[in-house]
Amino acid sequence: MKDKLILITGSTDGIGKQTAVELALMGAQIIVHGRNKERVNLSVQEVQKVSNNKNISGFTADFSSLKHLRSSLNELKSKLDKIDVLINNAGVYMSSRILSEDGYEMTFAVNHLAHFLLTNELFPQIQKSKNGRIINVSSMTHLSGVLDFNNLNAEKNFNPYGSYCLSKLANVLFSRELANRLDGTGITSNSLHPGVIGTKLLHAAFKARGDSVKKGAETSVHLASSPTVSTISGKYFVDKKIAAHHPIADDGAILKKFWEVSKNMI
Repeated sequence: MKDKLILITGSTDGIGKQTAVELALMGAQIIVHGRNKERVNLSVQEVQKVSNNKNISGFTADFSSLKHLRSSLNELKSKLDKIDVLINNAGVYMSSRILSEDGYEMTFAVNHLAHFLLTNELFPQIQKSKNGRIINVSSMTHLSGVLDFNNLNAEKNFNPYGSYCLSKLANVLFSRELANRLDGTGITSNSLHPGVIGTKLLHAAFKARGDSVKKGAETSVHLASSPTVSTISGKYFVDKKIAAHHPIADDGAILKKFWEVSKNMI
């Protein structure tokens, strides 16, 4: 992984930071992302120290604002020639209905729309990689997601768990349609469930304990680095193995519609 450049969103703590550490230990060049510049800088230093890898840099962007994200991405793109692996890991769980700066329900805005925008904006850099990989950290909760095109912003009703499940389903739908669009390019797109991991999100949302963040990073690291998955695309992984995703993710018409709706929203 020594010649690979990897961008990991939401990597100032939890699964994202551990993923950064594991891949840095393999020698990869890592870009740590967060919304707070001080925390990003601190995390860069921590990953460098733990991994003894100095090729760690930071990227600050607020995913609750598409305008801010675009501005941050323009600055990032001016500095980058290529990206070998993009790990869309950032996620939130909102206990109440709060709208983003752009007027979208915050869980959906951060967990899906921001990553949809970021991935499309960085695609020219990913294209320059010999075997570009795009990895979307979803959740087994996506299986409980309900796709209602008239309630993407919880216009009709809001349920914290329901909105989170929808956003995780969105990760899988996006990953699947992206794989379809990348067919034949050599670039892969996959999604995953990291496990029930003891992160701040798990504690805040579900008041539950979970496995270690090291365990939570395993599947992301596998998809980012293993040669065994270099040509696998459009799949959903659990414990480093292909698993069954939500049946709706096999509906080509739904995938195309969801892509177009997402495109219009950003």
